[in-house]
Amino acid sequence: MYDVTYEEILERMLARVSDKFDKREGSVIFDTHSPTAIELQLLYVELNTLIAEAYGDSASREFLIRRCKERGITPYEATKAILKGEFTPKNIDVTGQRFNISSFNFIVLEKIADGEYQVQCETPGIVGNQQLGTMIPIEYIEGLETAELTGVLIPGEDEEDTEDLRKRYFDSFNEKAFGGNVQDYLEKTNAIPGVGSTKVTRVWNGDIRPADMIPTAKVKTWYEGIIGTLDQEVALWLSNVYMAAAEKKLTTGGTVLLTILNSDYGVASDTLIQTVQNTIDPAENAGEGYGLAPIGHVVSVKSAKEVTVTLKTKITFDTGYSWSNLQNSIDTAVQDYLLELRKGWADTAYLVIRISQIETRLLSIKGIVDIENTKINGSTDNLTLGKYEVPVFGGASA
Repeated sequence: MYDVTYEEILERMLARVSDKFDKREGSVIFDTHSPTAIELQLLYVELNTLIAEAYGDSASREFLIRRCKERGITPYEATKAILKGEFTPKNIDVTGQRFNISSFNFIVLEKIADGEYQVQCETPGIVGNQQLGTMIPIEYIEGLETAELTGVLIPGEDEEDTEDLRKRYFDSFNEKAFGGNVQDYLEKTNAIPGVGSTKVTRVWNGDIRPADMIPTAKVKTWYEGIIGTLDQEVALWLSNVYMAAAEKKLTTGGTVLLTILNSDYGVASDTLIQTVQNTIDPAENAGEGYGLAPIGHVVSVKSAKEVTVTLKTKITFDTGYSWSNLQNSIDTAVQDYLLELRKGWADTAYLVIRISQIETRLLSIKGIVDIENTKINGSTDNLTLGKYEVPVFGGASA
């Protein structure tokens, strides 16, 4: 906007000086105006920077964070990975003990089952997701035989990326999160450590009509005839359900399904699902407002399901290239494509794995000349997944 040069500024300044004075280079007037023009040019540069930092679409991270604070938004902080640790003998108690792998330390949080524990990486970020293998106790533990990290339960995350933060900033103007609407659930669920994306399904059992839950005359006759013959606990349950239905208190309007992926855009572990469930709407107090969900909303949390995608194709290689030396590049190209799809899963009704997209990516690999007869899971058609399904790579072959 203010792309003004030193020469332009100096020319304008000298033009305001009467021609009866010497304004040539080297004159007193020229030499006194020249340094001022340089400083003014620097001022224009700073003014350009100021304008850029004043708007959300062009602000650098430092100033974007300050803009976001005006909307009550702060960057998601880096979180620590929680992994599964397996210890022998299985009856040993290692709760609270600290272990080490390479340059990373871990602390045992709580017991999952005999010999299995939740273990937290003490270093925040995605680096904690990659540290599997044999652990060494930092202090001597009597009776300990082996200690292994075998899997990731809740992935650690790095601090929120600048562009993701910028998107949330603009989304705050376009979507109002309030009182259990879709945007409210998206924001609250995605903010839980370990969650990468969420698909919200309102009235997810909506094929059931509330009117169909009201007991008819035949149902009333059946109920009155059977209630006295039942076990006390069963009778109490049936009585509560019957009275709620008769008084039109049963409804599908407050049911919500949250389908999630972890922060690596993979299937969520049972531990992560349980964490989200307890945070949003604890199962033991479903619909009572003890979580982040409003009173009356019964929330279920599930993970998206994996669908294995295998690729078979005929590739013509350039001289000096073959499957053996390009296999890794081919696998990486397909995996990157499927990762792109998984990242966009929450915003898409149904993911479609397209043969044309795969072939385009493979043709960009140096050494591949042509591709034909590509099949996905044995079919020459594109693969359309279900609403709650995401693709994972199962391999590529000729």
